[in-house]
This record gives sequence, structure tokens and C-alpha cells, in this order.
Amino acid sequence: MSSAIPTSTSVVESAVIRAPLSKVWHFIKLQDFSKFWTAVKTSEYVKGASEETDIVKWSFSDGTVLEVKQEEHSTINHYITYSVITAQPELPYSSVLSTIRCYSVTSGEAEGSTYVEWTGNFSSDANAGVIQDAKYKRREALADLAKAASKA
Repeated sequence: MSSAIPTSTSVVESAVIRAPLSKVWHFIKLQDFSKFWTAVKTSEYVKGASEETDIVKWSFSDGTVLEVKQEEHSTINHYITYSVITAQPELPYSSVLSTIRCYSVTSGEAEGSTYVEWTGNFSSDANAGVIQDAKYKRREALADLAKAASKA
């Protein structure tokens, strides 16, 4: 009998970054994640992938290597959606689709800032540990993005 804890297979993390949308959005390119996310040592295009498909390899400081595929990108609506297509070591779940959306804060105390939302929708075989890990990684990355954007 399995003692798996039922869990939501999605995660949503968000932050208000005290920098204008243009400075934050500048970093939201898969090949540039190493420019803000301290956990990512390198982020570079995978050569030889098809011309229609953008695939980027993220090499993390802990030795994990992910190849991510850009699924959707809008410079008008300021979002990017990507999926993980390969992982070393292998991931304990089948798939994940993530989206980062940026919105300009136009009024109130945070006027001139950027609201950033980073979601992840995992396959049903992702367990509570996977979801917690994704939550903390996104929080760390958003904090790193805030630091980078405020210096840009």
C-alpha cells in the first residue's frame, strides 16, 4: 500500500520587484537565466536543435543539468512558458510546464515596480517533495531576479 500524501501538482510563487518592467523583462529569456539566478552556473542554447525550437541547457551549481524548451513567448504580454525536456539526473516526475509572467505595477505604494508570477504545473506523478522544492527554488530565483533587476 502506498503512503503517498495527496498533493496539488501546481505551484505559484510571486513577488513585487522594485524595478520597472523593462528592467525585469530584460532577464526573462531562457538563455539568460544564469545572469540573475545564482543557482544556475550556465544557460546556453543547445546547438543542433531544430530551427523552429528554442532549447536551452541550464547547468545548476549542484550538478543538475536541465534542457528546457520554450513553448510560448510574448513580448507584448510579457510572459514566457517553458517545459523541461531532459534532466540529469533524471527527475522523479514525468513533466512540468512553467510560466513566468511580468506585470507593471501602475499605482499604489509599489508604483513603478514589477509584479512577477512564476507558475509550475507538474504531471500527476510529482509528490509533495517535488512541489515544495519547486516552491523554494522559485522563491530563491525571484529574490535573485529582484537583486539583478535593481542593479540593471
